[in-house]
Amino acid sequence: MKTVFERLVRFSDPSGKIFYGEAPKEADDEKTLVGRVVPVYDGENPWDLKGHAGGRRSAEIAKVLVPIPSAPLIYGIGLNFKSHLAETSFPVLSHPTVFTKPCPGALTDPYSPVYVSKECQRMMDYEGELAFVIGQDCKNVGTKEEGEGMVMGYTAGNDVSCRYWQAPERCGGQHGYAKGMDGFAPLGPVLVSPAALLGAQEGERERKSITLTTTVNGEERQRVEGVLEDLLFGVGELVVYLSRGTTLRKGTVVMTGTPGGVAAFMKPEPKWLEDGDVVEVRIGGIGTVRNEHVFED
Repeated sequence: MKTVFERLVRFSDPSGKIFYGEAPKEADDEKTLVGRVVPVYDGENPWDLKGHAGGRRSAEIAKVLVPIPSAPLIYGIGLNFKSHLAETSFPVLSHPTVFTKPCPGALTDPYSPVYVSKECQRMMDYEGELAFVIGQDCKNVGTKEEGEGMVMGYTAGNDVSCRYWQAPERCGGQHGYAKGMDGFAPLGPVLVSPAALLGAQEGERERKSITLTTTVNGEERQRVEGVLEDLLFGVGELVVYLSRGTTLRKGTVVMTGTPGGVAAFMKPEPKWLEDGDVVEVRIGGIGTVRNEHVFED
């Protein structure tokens, strides 16, 4: 879908007032965003912005915020990257594995700490992910091309997961509880329009290849050179599937899954997150989400 923005950043200025602004291409992490003065839009939500930001008003970025203030629902898609499916040795799925995260509780700013309660400090894991946001209400979307047309923008995220509570004997086969704690969905730093990220208009086949990397304390854990190519179920297919009999409200977030390299399947043994570990998820064309994981007393 067409948007008034290309790289939308939600932020607070030095006085604490919140704005939506247009971030330049070279500003894609905390260091290059904070302190920058950017043109701002009128509107309370990304899907209601009016006009173009070009030079009419501007504000200084003091803190980068999660791109959307809330969401009707956050969907997560499990086992949706071919490389992740391969490391698990699970069979190829015929339909997407879907779970949800509570909102707004799970949403976290891209550079804020993720606070982990005592009950979740065993077997903590990361999942670097490409996420997208629905820009208009839709139901029973017919084709994947139409599904892609419902996407307002893309952002980077970390599907923070407590594998202890995801173990079959504790979750009954359901993932939502282990992934739905407060702060377990950092997103950002910007929301990038489909045209700006993919380099093609809706329905065209030639798209830019997108690279995703995840590091823990600077150590690379995940890397995939072609995110969209590694997806088992693509963006449009996910919109078709999720909208079947269900209205997807504008602002709905879909986290598309993670590539191989999660802590749970590291060899010779898992490398679980520990107190103070810093996880960075970087997606080319979008930017970096960086969160310290703080274990609460």
